[in-house]
Amino acid sequence: MAVLPIQPTPFFANKNRAFWYLQIGGWGGAFLLRAISAFANEQPLDFLVIILIQAVTGFSLSLVLSVIYRQLISRRPLVTWSSTALALALAVGIHAFIDSWVLDLARPSGGETDFVRLFVGIYFYDLTVLGAWSALYYAINYFLQVEEQADRLERLEMQATSAQLEMLRYQLNPHFLFNTLNSISTLVLLKQTEPANAMLTRLSSFLRHTLVNQPGSKVTMAQEVETLMLYLDIERMRFEERLQTDFQVDPVAARACIPSMLLQPLVENAIKYGVSPQEEGATISLVAQIVGPRLRVTVSDTGPGINQGGAEELPPALIGSLRRSTSTGVGLANIRNRLAQAYGDDHRFEIRSPDSGGFTVLIEIPYEPAESAADETGAFPPQPRQMGDGPSVAGLPLPERA
Repeated sequence: MAVLPIQPTPFFANKNRAFWYLQIGGWGGAFLLRAISAFANEQPLDFLVIILIQAVTGFSLSLVLSVIYRQLISRRPLVTWSSTALALALAVGIHAFIDSWVLDLARPSGGETDFVRLFVGIYFYDLTVLGAWSALYYAINYFLQVEEQADRLERLEMQATSAQLEMLRYQLNPHFLFNTLNSISTLVLLKQTEPANAMLTRLSSFLRHTLVNQPGSKVTMAQEVETLMLYLDIERMRFEERLQTDFQVDPVAARACIPSMLLQPLVENAIKYGVSPQEEGATISLVAQIVGPRLRVTVSDTGPGINQGGAEELPPALIGSLRRSTSTGVGLANIRNRLAQAYGDDHRFEIRSPDSGGFTVLIEIPYEPAESAADETGAFPPQPRQMGDGPSVAGLPLPERA
């Protein structure tokens, strides 16, 4: 399972570069603002040198503070804030002393008392500037930490969802293999070697086709139907003319993306409970169409139905216990769980079985067109081979399958 990378805010994708951009831009802006103010107050040009020295001093001290703060930000809150206050007070004192000394050199005050008053006045100004810089430094870094934690949480949630989808998908292969291998075992016991070999060959083709798609991935409706055709090729060897199909898929619906192997359990259920119990067999129908912004897929059969009073629509809670008590309930419950994982509440899953017989499953999900042009050809695979196309084993007393 691929690990999803953390996606930082674009400006802070390179933290070192972002720091220097903010550092140069901030102190450059402060210098420009004070220079404009000096011109507005008709200060002499040599005053710009004093402003430049103050900006360079602040720039240099903030670099030292950034190194200290980087070591403090991951400590306990008491250590962080007490050490920050101490470092800030010391840096402001140095900044104010240098500013006062330079200003006193340029404009001598003539007394120690005047220098102290100048130092105190500049100290509070520099405290405001470096204090704002420190607050901004911590705010940005805490924001980046929160963002990184949120990205990591989202990544873990997506990985958990992907893992659950993979688990549900892997559940289908043993379920299908068990059923097919039971049929092949029966053929071997009855010394039907040619049908057994043909079924093994088609099983190999089916598994090779399904292994192309990653578990939890999505395929187009056309690709999903192609997989169903391979599966029906295997089952048609058992039932011959008793297994009839009627697939109707709109060209636009053929380009829609759905979770891979989503419909195979429905067709398997239809064969087991629709075709197998009836001597005349049954017809399995699949209709895929676009209804507004959604894809609607209906899989039905003309079998005997549930035979429980013919409820038109059954709640999802009954999905796992449908039809016969010998059913494992893996197929329908698996589909319901996969839809919930992939689409949340934004899907529709209904089952219907009227008094007249038959069984219908309706799935409705958001329409997601295929992105690649290769998937949007709209080409549709041919219908499965009809009766008589190859060896068959209709009517064999195969054991009950899971």
